[in-house]
Amino acid sequence: MRVLIVRGAFVALVLGLALYALLYSLAAETAPDWAAALKSAALILSLGIVALYVDVRDKNKQMTTISAVGFGTIGGLLVGYLLWHILDPFITVWFDSGSPMRQILRLLISMICCYIAISFLLQTKDEFRFIIPYVEFSKQVKGGKPLVLDTSVIIDGRIADVCDTPIIDAALIVPRFVLLELQAIADSSDKMKRNRGRRGLDILKRLQGNSRLDLLMHDGEVAELRGADPRMRVDERLVIFTKAVGGRVVTNDFNLNKIAQLQGVDVINLNEVANSLKTVALPGEYMLVKIVKAGDQLGQGIGYLEDGTMVVVEHGRAQIGNEVNITVTSVLQTPAGRMIFGKIEGKAGGSGVNETLKPADRQA
Repeated sequence: MRVLIVRGAFVALVLGLALYALLYSLAAETAPDWAAALKSAALILSLGIVALYVDVRDKNKQMTTISAVGFGTIGGLLVGYLLWHILDPFITVWFDSGSPMRQILRLLISMICCYIAISFLLQTKDEFRFIIPYVEFSKQVKGGKPLVLDTSVIIDGRIADVCDTPIIDAALIVPRFVLLELQAIADSSDKMKRNRGRRGLDILKRLQGNSRLDLLMHDGEVAELRGADPRMRVDERLVIFTKAVGGRVVTNDFNLNKIAQLQGVDVINLNEVANSLKTVALPGEYMLVKIVKAGDQLGQGIGYLEDGTMVVVEHGRAQIGNEVNITVTSVLQTPAGRMIFGKIEGKAGGSGVNETLKPADRQA
């Protein structure tokens, strides 16, 4: 809201200056020169539109970039001023003091110094922190460490559902190399990969539309990756980048999870988060499960809970297609998810009556 107010005030100021320039040009001449008046107003409006366009187009501004441009301009002008006074005795030999070439050369030297200073600081902005004595400007980030999103977790899509809740209060970062990998998947000739890539792009668009999130599309240029082998895998780049920015990787990739932990980078595995939120089943509890297919072992049947948890039922193969009451015998937690083992009520070991009883009937 405050940004809209500032932009509105800027538009009003530009329109006011254009109107003032128009009226001033007409009043300054004995015979109104409409051409000059319109040119003045058009120039002011054009500059204002360009400035407004640049501001609106770049939504993810970085304080380091702005400070690099500011300090680069000031430093370039200062160096250009000093350099001109050093070169002035030599330039006087070729050009007289009244020659317009002297002013052109002075302007050119200042422009070259500003360009070199700004270019240098933009390329090395991650290696410097601009500090005014006793006052340090640091980026205000929501929550704790920023969360760096992996390609797999973007395509998965559950991160968008998690972010719809107020539980995420940290900044989300998507490096450019992750975005390029996502775009390459979306442009793949394989239909399945293409659909997955397009789903990932749709998830990113959904995250951008979430007003509660601080989503940053980072250029991925950090000092640790400068000069790196261009053939380096995206997973390796992601770990190095996350370590450089002091963030945490959010992924579904089991191998990336292990590699990041070995290098001392915090990882949030969305599969582990989802598994930790599933309903806990304790041995001895009863549950109603529909057997949908046969298991790997002889006589086993497989069913699934509403949250997708696999249930392995002993001697349940004969009940495929039916809902049966089972008693939980054990629960196995794996990195891929939770598995519940049980046996049909009324069956003990490998023999017994082939029937299903409700817990209430059993107690009776």
